Amino acid sequence: MKRKHNLVVVPLIGAAMALTACGSDDGGSSGEDTGSSGESQAAEGKIGVILPDTESSVRWESADRPALESAFEEAGVEYDIQNAEGDAERMTQIADTMIGDGVTVLAIVNLDSESGAAIQEKAKSQGVATIDYDRLTLGGSAEYYVSFDNTVVGELQGQGLADCLGDKDANIVYLNGSPTDNNATLFAEGAHSVLDEMSNYTVVGEQAVPDWDNEEAATIFQQLYTAADGKVDGVLAANDGLGGAAISILEANGQDGKVPVTGQDATVEGLQNVLAGTQCMTVYKSATQEAGALADVAIALATGGEAETTGTTVDSSDDSEVPSILLEPQSITKDNVGDVIEDGGQKAADVCTADFADLCAEAGIS
Repeated sequence: MKRKHNLVVVPLIGAAMALTACGSDDGGSSGEDTGSSGESQAAEGKIGVILPDTESSVRWESADRPALESAFEEAGVEYDIQNAEGDAERMTQIADTMIGDGVTVLAIVNLDSESGAAIQEKAKSQGVATIDYDRLTLGGSAEYYVSFDNTVVGELQGQGLADCLGDKDANIVYLNGSPTDNNATLFAEGAHSVLDEMSNYTVVGEQAVPDWDNEEAATIFQQLYTAADGKVDGVLAANDGLGGAAISILEANGQDGKVPVTGQDATVEGLQNVLAGTQCMTVYKSATQEAGALADVAIALATGGEAETTGTTVDSSDDSEVPSILLEPQSITKDNVGDVIEDGGQKAADVCTADFADLCAEAGIS
């Protein structure tokens, strides 16, 4: 069942989150990511954030963590940011420790809804406010949900692949994200809502990739490619990592650059693949903007205030409505790779290495 939305989407570039907060924001600083408090009394609360892993995307440590640290330190709040490294039991242990250490606000990127909901229930019983970050915890009890409109992400991927394939008859393979990630379900629903309307496209394979594991994605795509006798004209890959896995198999079969592949996250590798023409598009979700929105909500709660939402998201497990801040993703093709660089999503020096210098110059990136 497609999740229902009742919201106003916030534009991607240059959005600002409005807050109503009761606490003071005077001066002060926190320590490293363990969040040792300074002399300021800017916030009486302490914020805990648990990131999911380092495998599904490089963004969690390279973009989200530094953006959150900067926002919390600027606000003078005490904080603790840790990474569960893909282990739900480890995430539960981290949450227990954070609650024991006195966090008053806990934000998680769940690894699965069952363990995420259990963490939130424990936090609630201890009077700790919770926030779902990036992924909605089905059956959870979070006060707020901060993310991008993930159905729109899938729609952009579907339209991007359609634009790359054109009007020709085409066989499509779907390489979906982890079955335990509710976002992956929404990405696939969004993509199908576009591509299923195209009578000239035939789905010849579709499979979810457990835990967003890129190595497993390569194995799965090889199997799907073989089952289709190599007759694959387009690949709807849920993110850049899965897209890269598909591209590696296509390359081994002499098909790289000949079969459009989608992606998401606008990673360095993804942008390089887009420039090289082996990936037809990616979806940019500004991690800095999303982290900034989370920081705004967490700081508001830590200082006794409330966050201004863009609407609500319906939890499909029980039809409850979760107050939400949903941001707008952006489709990235070879023509606008520079938008990601200009927004600070990636550095030109990282994308435009020696092998890609000429391609960057052609795209107007310096």
